[in-house]
Amino acid sequence: MLRRKVAVLLVVCAAVGSGCSAGQPGDELMVTDNPVAAAAAVSPPEGATPAGAVTALADDVTAMAFEPRSGTLAVASEDAVRLYPLADTLGDPRTVDVAAESLTVGDGAFLAAGAHKVVRVATDGGTGPAVSFRGEPVSTAEFDGRTLVAMRDERAVAIVKDDKVQRMISGDMMSADQVLSTGRGAVVLDRLRNAVFELDVPGGSIAQGLRAGQGATNAVTDRFGRVLVTDTRGGALLAFSLDPLLMRQNYPVAGAPYAIAYDSERDLAWVTLTETNEVVGYDVAGEEPKEKFRFPTVSQPNTVAVDPRTGRVMVASGTGDGIQVIAT
Repeated sequence: MLRRKVAVLLVVCAAVGSGCSAGQPGDELMVTDNPVAAAAAVSPPEGATPAGAVTALADDVTAMAFEPRSGTLAVASEDAVRLYPLADTLGDPRTVDVAAESLTVGDGAFLAAGAHKVVRVATDGGTGPAVSFRGEPVSTAEFDGRTLVAMRDERAVAIVKDDKVQRMISGDMMSADQVLSTGRGAVVLDRLRNAVFELDVPGGSIAQGLRAGQGATNAVTDRFGRVLVTDTRGGALLAFSLDPLLMRQNYPVAGAPYAIAYDSERDLAWVTLTETNEVVGYDVAGEEPKEKFRFPTVSQPNTVAVDPRTGRVMVASGTGDGIQVIAT
């Protein structure tokens, strides 16, 4: 009986964020007791000619997002966000002096997180009031009339409403790297602890947690209420459902999958392969992903976005080799 109780306790610690000590030896959510966050593979030089049209940009791109109402592609580099009108190719950009580690789309505008603040950037280049933070915000998501902000170094998620921080959610996270909303639920990706945690936003607490492969890096949500995660170190595309938090799919993907974007009109998850300079489109509507498209990309394809109106895919280089637009 004692052995059975111990086994049950270990399962609970692996599945529930509270009550289990993060980062301690034997932590079943972690791959190692000395964690290092997974990162993009260092890409080889370009081999095949990148598909589609490539627009030159010498800066290393850190984030990218597409706003479908206006047809605007936002591209972030170290100290600026460029707003490109998108047609068959990219038009001349407006440049906004805002630093951003991440870009998300909400209510016809972009939220840029970085440099101790979150700034709303309109598609015409205007900016709204900045919400300032003591720590470093790295990701945002809209949830139930509020903005969730992942604070990596503070190991917490801030809840923001009316440009003010209402409260902070913290728990067993080691690093709050990306926050996502499915509409009905919210999760945070912890790259150091290598796990996804479900958030109890009304209660202000961490709910369940599950291990995410061998080295998860990026995630998106789909129209089915799932969270799709790239396991870069383990070479897989993972799918989690919420309430309860469960892993539904673990599909092998060679080539160090890294950046991911979701086309809600076609149920395509676009995944960049940083080890091979490729982007692959997977149909994720069925029981397991099915490859539909594969294209050569610019070198170091660390960011990807998609235009759900037309199916165009945009890939940007993390080493200054430009922005690629692929018509599918």
